[in-house]
Amino acid sequence: MSTPKGHRVLIVTGEPLGARMAGPAIRALEMAKLLAPTHQVMLGTMGACDLAVDGVETMHLSHQNLRQIVEGADVIIFQGVFLSVHHWVGTSDAVIIPDIYDPFHLETLEQESDLPMPERWEVSYMTVESLNHQIRRGDFFVCASEKQRDFWLGQLAGQGRINPTTYDEDASLRRLIDVAPFGLPEEPATQQRHGIRGVVEGVGMDDKVILWGGGVYNWFDPLTLIRAVAQVSAHVPDVRLVFMGMKHPNPDVPAMAMANRARELAEELGLTGRHVFFNETWVPYADRADLLLDADVGVSCHFDHIETEFSFRTRILDYLWAGLPIVCTQGDAFAELVDSEGLGGTAAPEDVDGLAEVLTGLLLDDEARQRAAQRSREVSRRFVWRTSLAPLLRFMEDPRRAPDLHPDTPRPHTAAYAAQRGKRPAFGLVADLSLVRTYLDQGGAGELARRMAGRVKRVARESVSGR
Repeated sequence: MSTPKGHRVLIVTGEPLGARMAGPAIRALEMAKLLAPTHQVMLGTMGACDLAVDGVETMHLSHQNLRQIVEGADVIIFQGVFLSVHHWVGTSDAVIIPDIYDPFHLETLEQESDLPMPERWEVSYMTVESLNHQIRRGDFFVCASEKQRDFWLGQLAGQGRINPTTYDEDASLRRLIDVAPFGLPEEPATQQRHGIRGVVEGVGMDDKVILWGGGVYNWFDPLTLIRAVAQVSAHVPDVRLVFMGMKHPNPDVPAMAMANRARELAEELGLTGRHVFFNETWVPYADRADLLLDADVGVSCHFDHIETEFSFRTRILDYLWAGLPIVCTQGDAFAELVDSEGLGGTAAPEDVDGLAEVLTGLLLDDEARQRAAQRSREVSRRFVWRTSLAPLLRFMEDPRRAPDLHPDTPRPHTAAYAAQRGKRPAFGLVADLSLVRTYLDQGGAGELARRMAGRVKRVARESVSGR
């Protein structure tokens, strides 16, 4: 199994790999870079690939090359629905590590909330079954926070993975699932050129800039922020709110309804081009510091729903990296960090007045803003990639099949157990259809729902009625 340079590791993301990358692709890339010195690392994407990385073999994964690549891997690390679509990968002897830092079955509850109810049920069924499939097969899991870990332990228990064998190996179950959050570069953020000031028309060199880092998705709340900025402008006339990237780097991800609503509200309030600005492209990963370091405050706002409870807002990490004061909505793990560490301020969900008050206070108080900025720089050191991914690096020193999944482990001989282990996900029933082939070349849970909705509805009905 071993090679002179550690193990042959395949890391898979559904997102494009290139100059402009979303969070999942960035995370996969950073994993690959950390593992490359001691292992033979292949970084594959189901989307487009035009990224070169020293010491890492990057590639587009297709139906033509996937099986050969999988068969050559000792360890497979993946995100999303990869295992459920390619269910045959689960029969491999490779050590399989699902990266479940994004509980996308919660995300899609909000993302697809504008669909008709039957289709929303389809999406829910597919995403839950996809996650259950990888939970039944994974040898080791990584997630983003202790709160997420508690959540995933419940799902692991429900699928029988917390059992005498895994418990006897490690009663803490850290050998089964551990916390490896999103991380930051060890090098401090440096600015090569201005990305906002004097570049975005209407934003001057001395204006007070509030930055919304990343995209605008349906589970975020830019509307409360825009209304708050309208109030702030009465006290801080030179306030400028800049949305960093409106167009997702994955061309198959359409503009979300919330992004359109944000534009419409800013226009309705007469703020567009005066106090609110939308960057319609996606900022290249290597250039993001140019925008971050042009800001006075970084902001993140969301609604009060279940996605928030278990989210891990990676854009806030960039604010820490850039040493920005942070203003965000209460209700998630990062809001607790902001309050406890003095990183800026928080407001209740959809509290326009409260958010305006916090923003106004920070923008008008230079000393308070500088104190929060200093604390951000200090706290950022806790989140460098080598530290955040330490549990994965430790596991990779001696990767092994989970003890309850090892071929030599005795199994219960009950009919119920055999039936459970023999279940195949809905994706397995349609894996050879051309519709699935289209999805595989594009990736993303939302795209899966859109592309496969009609076919999977029928499969889901058959599966449920056959139970």
